Amino acid sequence: METIQVEGNLVDLHRGSVYAACLTIMQGRIAEIKKLNHSSGPYIIPGFIDSHIHIESSMLPPAEFARLAVVHGTVATVSDPHEIANVLGIEGVEYMIDNSAKVNFKCFFGAPSCVPATPYETTGATIGIEALEYLLAKPEINYLSEMMNWPGVIHREPAVMEKIALAHRYGKPVDGHAPGLRGEAARKYADAGITTDHECFSLEEALEKLSLGMHIIIREGSAARNFEALIPLLPEYCDQIMFGSDDLHPDNLVKGHINLLVQRAVARGLDPLMVLKVACVNPVNHYKLNVGLLRPGEPADLALVNDLESFQVNQVFVDGKKVAQAGKPLISPVASATPNKFSTPLKKPSDLLVKAKGERIRSIIAENGQLITGIEMFPAKVSQGVVGSDLQQDLLKIVVINRYADAPPAIGFIKNFGLKRGAIASSVAHDSHNIIAVGTDDTSICNAINEIITHKGGISAVADDITKIVPLPIAGLMSDRDGYQVARDYTAIDALAKSLGCQLEAPFMTLSFMALLVIPQLKLSDQGLFDGNSFRFVPLFE
Repeated sequence: METIQVEGNLVDLHRGSVYAACLTIMQGRIAEIKKLNHSSGPYIIPGFIDSHIHIESSMLPPAEFARLAVVHGTVATVSDPHEIANVLGIEGVEYMIDNSAKVNFKCFFGAPSCVPATPYETTGATIGIEALEYLLAKPEINYLSEMMNWPGVIHREPAVMEKIALAHRYGKPVDGHAPGLRGEAARKYADAGITTDHECFSLEEALEKLSLGMHIIIREGSAARNFEALIPLLPEYCDQIMFGSDDLHPDNLVKGHINLLVQRAVARGLDPLMVLKVACVNPVNHYKLNVGLLRPGEPADLALVNDLESFQVNQVFVDGKKVAQAGKPLISPVASATPNKFSTPLKKPSDLLVKAKGERIRSIIAENGQLITGIEMFPAKVSQGVVGSDLQQDLLKIVVINRYADAPPAIGFIKNFGLKRGAIASSVAHDSHNIIAVGTDDTSICNAINEIITHKGGISAVADDITKIVPLPIAGLMSDRDGYQVARDYTAIDALAKSLGCQLEAPFMTLSFMALLVIPQLKLSDQGLFDGNSFRFVPLFE
């Protein structure tokens, strides 16, 4: 590999200073840092790291995700592959590892701890203790992915504790997932050896978990956005904070990544070097990542930016190789295999009928920009003994279809989607990734679902004579096409959903989380309505 010299103003986060320097890069590593008297060149910073992301949420496989991410200065991700694991098991995790290895980008994967997330849904695979040990033994696996079964942790269920102990035996940290957990329950959760949480949505909750020694990942994704609530944690807790996306749709990834969070934090008056510590250094230290931090002998993973305010990225290097320049990726596209699991027949509108069994229905209350939901009782709109959507109350039918077998649909009602006509559907439905749909009438809902079944995965929107789908042939989660085209297609279908009346900022992302039972309060799995606080099924009718 050729010798490269990079000159500019070096941001030395270890010494807390900025000085003119020339970096000599040999064989992918920084061989020498020579101080200069002056430089009018760019600022040289460590590359950004997304400390918690499910790459599948971008609808792109890792190699294509990398092409879109590097232009924003991202050089690495801490990636939980539990989305594809819920569909394909170990095969899915290994697909992500193998695909990411095809490009010059650093994906650090976790071993999914909760596949399935709960026993109250149908999933495509199970990862038990033997499979988990097989994964944790792999050098490509850096940690145990988010432990979503917080009741199992708190009550010290043997199977759950065995997973945590296994990770500790291999010297790998355990990621947390404990939305809203406070008090004694939070203490028990942290005491089990769980070191992070990305689910805090209030400053008070985050402060309590920080006091227990946990690291807090400030999440800003396409559906859940907690930056504004949690950024006041800096500067006091800068050693315990990281940035992450969790779930990031392709249109948002085209616009920016961790660089946007750094820019926003600095715009609030925070010290740029401290913010860069959060965005670059803390993930390396916590997860023991093989990512360079601008020291001699380390991998040359860095970005050149115009200044320490806008953080406009000019060039990006990973292992000493230039991977992006002037907003364009220098990583070549690679062909992606399309492993999948889909086995359910086409549906009929009559399959979606709900016979009235009471006067009031228990309904999900969606929250814009949040994964948590509310719960409320409403009068049922009944016609000829059948309950339907009530557009005047913005109370729409929501359906989950088991995609792994022929089974009756689960049906509920949801408020705040705002659709005035048509329906939208998706095979991205956390965490089991069955088919989820919401709409104003049974025919539209059925048509949207059947588009997904016909294509064996995707996101769809239908209304009258309009039908649009973005196919996702890789496990029903990801596309095998160019990432920028996928982003354009997603933007178009997102606009269609909003033209049908949806007022949510990210309709498909929000829909995908309405089946996630481990996030309170009311959700819908393929087996029925589920209360995430009491952790039990609840009836539709009062």
